[in-house]
Amino acid sequence: MSTSKPELDSTPNSNVPVDETLLDLAKATRLKAYTPYSHFNVGAALRTTTGQVFFGANIENASYGLARCAEQSAVQAMASSGEREFTEIVVYTEASPPASPCGACRQILFEFSPEARLVCVNHLGETITGQVKDFLPYGFRLES
Repeated sequence: MSTSKPELDSTPNSNVPVDETLLDLAKATRLKAYTPYSHFNVGAALRTTTGQVFFGANIENASYGLARCAEQSAVQAMASSGEREFTEIVVYTEASPPASPCGACRQILFEFSPEARLVCVNHLGETITGQVKDFLPYGFRLES
């Protein structure tokens, strides 16, 4: 298991390479978020090992426990299609520095693809990048 911290590159308009298709989808999907309580919109897009792309936005509910994060929405769409593994996920917010996935999302991402690349990016081009397992160093899986 990796215990290294994710690489933090918080330079506006940094040169960290980001898959443009995933970035564009995450940005567009963010605008479709349903966030009447927090007004904190998040979009996520991922690419599977077979090249399919899935995306999701966060959806809030008056019963907060029923809310779904963008990362969860994207993974649920992927899993519902029969796909089980992704190679990269881009999470887009307007927070500075970019917001990284919550603990529950980190575990969900880890369940499917601990080796996948995770890119958190914002409107300024600031990024936080690493492998999913870097964001959850002691995550649990069936194989654990």
